[in-house]
Formats: sequence, C-alpha cells, structure tokens
Amino acid sequence: MALVVICGQPCSGKSTAAACLADAIQSADDPKPSVRIIDESSLHLGRNQSYADMPMEKNLRGVLRSEVDRSLSKNSIIIVDSLNNIKGYRYELWCLARAAGIRYCVVFCDTADATCRQWNRMREEMGESSYETKIFEDLVRRFEKPERRNRWDSPLFEVFPAKDGISQSSSVIADAVSYLTKKIDSKTRDVKVLQPTIATQTARATDANSLYEMDKATQAVINIIVEAQSQGLAGSSNRISMGPNLPAISFYVHRPIGLPELRSLRRTFIKLTGQYSLSGPPPPSDAESAKRMFIDYLNREIGAA
Repeated sequence: MALVVICGQPCSGKSTAAACLADAIQSADDPKPSVRIIDESSLHLGRNQSYADMPMEKNLRGVLRSEVDRSLSKNSIIIVDSLNNIKGYRYELWCLARAAGIRYCVVFCDTADATCRQWNRMREEMGESSYETKIFEDLVRRFEKPERRNRWDSPLFEVFPAKDGISQSSSVIADAVSYLTKKIDSKTRDVKVLQPTIATQTARATDANSLYEMDKATQAVINIIVEAQSQGLAGSSNRISMGPNLPAISFYVHRPIGLPELRSLRRTFIKLTGQYSLSGPPPPSDAESAKRMFIDYLNREIGAA
C-alpha cells in the first residue's frame, strides 16, 4: 500500500515521528491498514555497532533494504525508521516502492545539529540508547538533506520536533496520514501511486517447476533438431516433425541451423519470456506448452532469416 521513509539527523526525533505516524494511521477510518515500523532495534542491530565503520554501515543498509523489500505489499504500510541519510539509498528505497506499485513519501525531521547533540547527551545521561560522540559527529557531517524536487524525496513532509513537537494531531502527521490512506478514484490528483517498470520491477516470483520445465523443454527441442539434421531427416523440405500434438519446424533457409545458432535463439527466447512475464502471464509450467511456444518462436525467427 505504501512505503514511508523517515529521514533526519541522529537523535532528531525520527522514532517519535514514526510512532506518532503509525498510531495516527491506526486511528484513521476503516479499513485500517496493517502498519509495520522497520528500524535497527527491530532487527536486533545496535546503533554504535552498525555505524562503527563504512562496511558495517553498508551492511546495515543492505539488511534494512532486504527487510523492506520482503515486507512491501498492497495491503500494508511500511515505515522505515532509520537515518536514511544518503540520497542514493533513499533512491534505492524509492525503486523498491515503484517496483511494488505502491505509494511513497518521505518524512523529514528537521532538527538543528546543536539540539540533536543535546538530545543525544540527555539519552546517554539517562542510560538510554545513544551514539558515541565520534560516530555522532561523522553521521551529522555526512547527512544529505532531502530535496522535494527529487522524485525519491517526494512528496516530502517536514516536521520540526524541537520547535513544534510531534503528536498524532500535528498537521504534518495528519497530512501524511491523508496521503497514505486516501482512497483513489478517477478524480484523485493529489496522490501518486508509483508504477512499476521492467527496469525497476522485481521479477515475478515464478514457480521453480516452470523454470525447470522451460529449460528442459527448450533443450529437448534443440536436441531433436540437431539429431534430425545430423541424420538428414529434414530432407529437401527442411521440415522436422516434433512429435504428436506439436507443430513441425520448417526451415525457410537452405542451410543447416548450427548448434551455436540454436543455443543463441534458445537464450533469447528464455530471456524474452521472462521479460514478458513481468506484465503478462507467467511462463508455462508444463513441458508441452513450453515446447509449443519455443517451436512457434523458432519458426518465426528461422522463417525470417
């Protein structure tokens, strides 16, 4: 249904914003969507350990991204409560939302660096989870502020925790809830649902048996063609029978079709079938249908040669 990216400096009020947003969504009119917050603690990852160095930070982003990818659906709202401080990483999350064909937005906690430092020290003094000074300063220095003109930062909802506070009744939180839960019809213009493309869409989860049958069936067709040509069974008509209930293959070229060319045609056919399955029906799961599709493809390609 939607992906919400919470963005801000360390200790800027992001977790409070995420919790308020989740509660506000749950308080909205029925039907109530499922809401899940994904953050470091939900994955049992410590802040200082996760940001200790660049390899650890890269691993953290990969773990968060994978969990988001697994969790996205048409019936739930996923809130990513993390720094999300790198614009390239926000773009990757935007691509996941586009591949899933859902809504997307960024909630930016705009808090001054000095206030974030103060809140971090207060957490440390109270024995709560906080950042080590060196890690905190490094994260502040590398933060890349979201810009609403970037498609991966839009729509952008800005909250000011230090100045206005954050609550379910905050106007920005209310605007975000409206955007995320508003029903869409032909007259809706202010809500954008991202549309998947072949470039960004995760390939449809295809049954393993379909892939196996496709691979086996196309190879069986090639074996029959090679065997028939080696024994001269095609004759002067260049026509090879593929068995009962299947069309014959007719070569409209007066030369043998070599194994390298057949393998190339097979690879192209499997690739095209996978691409078409993104927006159309999945590949056939039975051998006969897969053979028929491949034979039809070969007849078109060889006939056009």
